[in-house]
Amino acid sequence: MEILWALFALLMIGFIVGPVMYRRRGVIRQVAPGSPDAADPADYGFVRQELLDIRMPGPDQDLLDVLDLVQRTQDWRAASQLLAGTEADGEVRWQRVQAFAGAASLELQQRPGGVSEQPGGQWLRVWRAEAPKDAGGAAVHAEFLVQQAWRTAASGTDEFRIILEEARKACAEAALLAPGDPIPYIIELSIARGLAYPQQEFEQLWLKILDRAPSHMGAHLAALHYWCEKWHGSRDLAHSFAEAAASRAPSGSLLAALPLFAVFEHLPEVELVRGFYQSEVVTKAVHGALFAVQAARPDDPMLSHVRHLLVFFLVRSERWGEAMNQLVHIDGHVGALPWTLSADPAADYAVYRALAVAGYEANGGSPATLLR
Repeated sequence: MEILWALFALLMIGFIVGPVMYRRRGVIRQVAPGSPDAADPADYGFVRQELLDIRMPGPDQDLLDVLDLVQRTQDWRAASQLLAGTEADGEVRWQRVQAFAGAASLELQQRPGGVSEQPGGQWLRVWRAEAPKDAGGAAVHAEFLVQQAWRTAASGTDEFRIILEEARKACAEAALLAPGDPIPYIIELSIARGLAYPQQEFEQLWLKILDRAPSHMGAHLAALHYWCEKWHGSRDLAHSFAEAAASRAPSGSLLAALPLFAVFEHLPEVELVRGFYQSEVVTKAVHGALFAVQAARPDDPMLSHVRHLLVFFLVRSERWGEAMNQLVHIDGHVGALPWTLSADPAADYAVYRALAVAGYEANGGSPATLLR
């Protein structure tokens, strides 16, 4: 299969109509779009690349409807009502807070404002001004500042630190408005990483989250970054954190998949060892994630996050059928790791999807044999 990965770098450039592969048993290579030998993702009902939604890892129609309304009318009230009606310590509320903050941050980036133009994201500023005691608005504002820091300022610069210090104060305000809410503390995890909290201070913050939401997958993913080698920990510390969380995960929890995220955070830049993706450490983490997916509730809001990362590892491991089984559940939305690390998440995802389809068909698979 060396030819598969030799072609991979070329395929990352992408095609306007999406990557297309030729398949014969045991052979995968690139062909021209429209070739009768091409493996076509559309045969499986997959969404065309240009229609993939890069905003979220999976569907949340209520959020999309409210986001559309808020951005169209610039009225924050619908966002406030949606958050007020969302379970306080759940994953959905955290994802919605991130989505509202991200929408405001992106608006501001696209429309920074000027003499004759109002800056984007004005609805969030009005929200905070008109409802200063709204816990949802306070949390969105704190997350907005965090995203602004990471989006607009280089890590370590004075501007970066100033914005994160402001975000830290905003987190404290949000925590006072909702003492039992873990989200202000989850937001602070990114601040802790950016401001390089000492480990003791970080662990005190982490205990506040565990007191409020001990099995919160989103919080664990945010904390994992701190313990990674590229930030303030090491490969061993990150893996120990992930393994400990997986070992104490309650039945049906996706925390059993956390070691796979730790492996992803420490992937070698160059694959020096042949068969790295078939190695014991990767295989063990993949099996843990597959088990977690099987045991999780079908409506678990973090399920899509795990499935997206599984697609990456299963394709790289040439486990085509298993990759296809994950794709049928997540296709249409690509707002998750690893695709969001790319400048073009939809194109990156489409490459892996095409590889999965081609590999599946090269080994005798077809739309008729794919279980849904």
